[in-house]
Amino acid sequence: MFQTNQVYPIIWHNDSVSLIDQTRLPNEYAFVEISRSEDMAVAIKTMIVRGAPAIGVAAAYGIYLGARETHTDNRDEFLHHLENVAQMLRSTRPTAVNLFWAISRMMKVAYETIGTVDEIKKALFQTAQAINAEDLQTCQAIGDNGLKALPTQPGQLTLLTHCNAGALATAGYGTALGVVRSAWREGRLARLFADETRPRLQGAKLTAWECVQEGIPVTVITDSMAAHCMKQGLIHAVVVGADRIAANGDTANKIGTYSLALVSKAHNIPFFVAAPLSTVDFDLADGSQIPIEERHPGEIYQIGDTILTPEGVEFYNPAFDVTPAELITAIITENGVFAPSELKQLEARKAA
Repeated sequence: MFQTNQVYPIIWHNDSVSLIDQTRLPNEYAFVEISRSEDMAVAIKTMIVRGAPAIGVAAAYGIYLGARETHTDNRDEFLHHLENVAQMLRSTRPTAVNLFWAISRMMKVAYETIGTVDEIKKALFQTAQAINAEDLQTCQAIGDNGLKALPTQPGQLTLLTHCNAGALATAGYGTALGVVRSAWREGRLARLFADETRPRLQGAKLTAWECVQEGIPVTVITDSMAAHCMKQGLIHAVVVGADRIAANGDTANKIGTYSLALVSKAHNIPFFVAAPLSTVDFDLADGSQIPIEERHPGEIYQIGDTILTPEGVEFYNPAFDVTPAELITAIITENGVFAPSELKQLEARKAA
């Protein structure tokens, strides 16, 4: 009954990074080979690779590619070049905290590795591969923890998700879709409803594509249909991903998540955020401090070659919104399921 056609969007292969080109899905399943740090920055910026955990993995490999590009044996010169590479990668997507977390971890390894420049490069490669492998394990743990948090009734659930927090957004398996996959594996999922997720349509293009690959029943709806579906009793729980979570539990995710949380609250439907602990930014007290990326207005006014709007209009295109902690039932992590208010306990435990 359950198919397993696992999707891995980031693979180290033949001395370069193979990325699934997510801008071409679902019509074309194609790969982009990345062998330069500058090309990795472009791939992150243009959303060839996207999703907070996947961006972190890609950035880690980007740091290694940058290290490999340097041919000096002088440690100080090498580290100076690597700082420039890190800054280039940091500038690609300002909201996804996993990007900064992965770069910070890679740079820490660069500075703390004792030995030659070649030994530092080797340590960086091993760290990038470790980040990749750890993310896959993390997502599988998130999926299984989320399964335990879902409503126990009915026996088979209909879930709703927004954007794409699946294998394509991670090293594989997914965060929100990891919960969906675990529910499907255990026979607890009747159907997934996927918001199309304007303006880039990641739900319609990517989440739906992933589900089709594995035979998971999926129904695509427009973002504006969620409240109607809830009123009709079609949705038992909502599971979304996150690009950054503040210390108080306020969560930045793809634009439209906030309104989905509001209508979930109005219909007494549990609203879960699934994300690795690396997505929690304990340096930010609340969501008002999360930087919100604004993207090109062409994402709104144009689909393919078709212009949707009249000349002379203005556009506002924030890529994310922030869902207040009080609208979130629980945050599902690899270490368990927590109420937003419990994140501060995790921080204290981490510091101890």
